Amino acid sequence: MDSFEINKIVAAILMVALLIIGIGKLSDVIFHVEKPKIPGYAIEVEQAVATNSQSTPETTVEKIDIAALMAMGDLSTGEKVFKKCAACHSISKGGKNAIGPALYNVVSRKVGSVSDYKYSKALSEYGKEWTFEELNGYLIKPAKWIKGTKMAFAGLRKEKDRASVILYLNQNSDNPLPLP
Repeated sequence: MDSFEINKIVAAILMVALLIIGIGKLSDVIFHVEKPKIPGYAIEVEQAVATNSQSTPETTVEKIDIAALMAMGDLSTGEKVFKKCAACHSISKGGKNAIGPALYNVVSRKVGSVSDYKYSKALSEYGKEWTFEELNGYLIKPAKWIKGTKMAFAGLRKEKDRASVILYLNQNSDNPLPLP
């Protein structure tokens, strides 16, 4: 390669660099942006009142009409949807605990009360009973309803699916509760 070819390559590189710099300067002239005096964004923050760190789910979730929700349910659909739960839970009478506790007689049972199952601290200390409302809230997203639970289930978004599973759980009991 002779010196003339090297000069052409160097000249091309310099022209490209000058062209990029020139376009940048030209765009600054065409699109003028006024810079703020103080850089950043002003964020208005409302003063929050300090609350107890353990809030109850009823205060954060709107009340729903459980009777209307339960009317949407269907036992056969509940049995189908429960197959998602059956990977970890037993529903048969006298069924053994698996990854999760046995769910026979779960409706109206105290939360975290199966004696031969090791619950998370959050469920052991929850202190409520599995009512239709509690089951509905828990099945939406367990980790959100009872913070600190070990149950890693995404939840059931559809109201009909939740109502159907709750009906199915209620049916699998020695004394099913009357529907609201």
